[in-house]
Amino acid sequence: MNNIRPFLNHRPQLAENVWIDDGAVVIGNVVLAAHTSVWAGVVIRADVNSIYIGARSNIQDLSMLHVSRKTADKPMGSPLVIGEDVTVGHQVSLHGCTVGNRVLIGIGCIVLDDAVIEDDVILAAGSLVPPRKTLKSGFMYMGSPAKAVRELSAAEKNSILENAQHYQHLAKQHQQSFQAA
Repeated sequence: MNNIRPFLNHRPQLAENVWIDDGAVVIGNVVLAAHTSVWAGVVIRADVNSIYIGARSNIQDLSMLHVSRKTADKPMGSPLVIGEDVTVGHQVSLHGCTVGNRVLIGIGCIVLDDAVIEDDVILAAGSLVPPRKTLKSGFMYMGSPAKAVRELSAAEKNSILENAQHYQHLAKQHQQSFQAA
């Protein structure tokens, strides 16, 4: 199986030191910045708009990333943009939204079209961010729909970066293990 696939005139663009598990699929107009990792069972499909994933971000197992097409009413459609040092937990669905830098999106979250998650945010597991909602910087959000529950501590903000660094290290270990086999 070819898990990195072109679509029409677009081929995924991979920076240096990107790791993609063989069980993940990356399709179309996708840009993965340096040191990103894409884990088993992930689907990143940019067939009707673009997806950008910033440096040192990780997309964990069974997550789905997609976009909304451009229309006469919405000429830009809804691309998906993910910043740097972002952790996207297991089984997360991101659809045509914008995620800032240093964000942790917990297991099973859903973030929908034109939602914006600003920098330095934790989105608790199982939360739903409806279309066009903005999550302001510096808070933990949870629920369906997601609501701010409290400000993040300095330790929590630091833990977001530590988690992203852990996944960089883990991706290197997986890549080395695969090459040694």
